[in-house]
Amino acid sequence: MESAPAIFAGTVFALFGAALLLWTGVRAARHEPVAQGVSPVASATLAALAGSGALLLGVWCFTRL
Repeated sequence: MESAPAIFAGTVFALFGAALLLWTGVRAARHEPVAQGVSPVASATLAALAGSGALLLGVWCFTRL
């Protein structure tokens, strides 16, 4: 029963991280802004770091099962 929260949290983090990385990659490939009013390089970098961090956190949750 204790593994259910880890599975849920890992799934949420992994899905969010993967979706954010995919969205950032598509926006950057089309040369569209990732965030309005911010430097394109800075916003893409920050979004990629956040997506990677969420994905790694999801993987870490799965290793705790």
